[in-house]
Amino acid sequence: MRTEDIKKIDPFFVGRQEKREFLTDELRILTEQHQLKCLNYQKIINAIGKESIDKLEDIPFIPVRLFKDYDLKSIKDEDVVKTMTSSGTSGQRVSKIFLDKETSDIQRKVLVRIVSGFTGESRLPMLVIDSPSVIRDRKMFSARGAGILGFSIFGKDITYALKEDMSLNIEVVQNFLDKHHNKKILLFGFTYMIWQHFYRALIEADKKLVIPKGILIHGGGWKKLIQESVSKESFKEELFQVCGIKHIHDYYGMVEQTGSIYMECEEGHLHASTFSDVIMRRKEDFSPCEIGEEGIVQVVSILAKSYPGHSLLTEDTGIILGEDNCKCGKKGKYFVITGRIKNAEIRGCSDTYGVQ
Repeated sequence: MRTEDIKKIDPFFVGRQEKREFLTDELRILTEQHQLKCLNYQKIINAIGKESIDKLEDIPFIPVRLFKDYDLKSIKDEDVVKTMTSSGTSGQRVSKIFLDKETSDIQRKVLVRIVSGFTGESRLPMLVIDSPSVIRDRKMFSARGAGILGFSIFGKDITYALKEDMSLNIEVVQNFLDKHHNKKILLFGFTYMIWQHFYRALIEADKKLVIPKGILIHGGGWKKLIQESVSKESFKEELFQVCGIKHIHDYYGMVEQTGSIYMECEEGHLHASTFSDVIMRRKEDFSPCEIGEEGIVQVVSILAKSYPGHSLLTEDTGIILGEDNCKCGKKGKYFVITGRIKNAEIRGCSDTYGVQ
């Protein structure tokens, strides 16, 4: 797929058979290209054993953690324009994802196509629930910084709600809200940080904000909230109580497949767009699960052109709830993430803000 083709493809209204054929063809091409251009990936595929790719489930996958151990790229060093890194706690290895200009452009444009369906076509005044220090190194982005910079394309008058010490800058936030009174605004941040540094700070200050036209997009960090017995429902309800936000959308995504995010619809379901998909795999033999059956999450994306990240086995577990029949009207698979596989390396989520 070329960059200019993106506008011709609808992110959420392509039927099952057409989407499967489109993805299978694109992913087959990417598999072949990465075998030719990335020696380490070629060795992995040879070790797995080459099989014919007749359907989506035949696309070979690699464990996402391999990006922590190897520099996997299908481009020359001089063509790397951006290096993305996953977040990680102290002492953990991080994934490194190498992007050339084409891949960076196509991932950005697909992100726009997916998210604008939730925010609208126009840029909105944007309040980032984070500190500006996280994006200082523009050459090498952490998952957190990459998320902020990625979503900043939907914003204008971008304002940071937190100070350098991660405390809430209530004066700056209030001035921003006064300036954009009665306008639709976009709020973005990582789930645990919103809860810890925004919601709790407002509670402790006995302060309520008025953001009735706010759209909050958040992702990552659910593990800590679950440990604190905070459900998705209570997260939304509590934020509504302190600032009146009704439109809150979680998303599932990873730095290894930037651009291919899975947005939560108004029914509370994560959706796969036309540009990506999810397959749940049984732990025993990695065979595909049925709808409603929990398995290990495999993610595929046609946007990983400069590195062999187009088909990855994650360390998350999930359940596909259905396909083409969500009450929100969007086509494609919709699913829920249920947790982490046992004995998986603990991923340094975006809530681990000690590492930039």
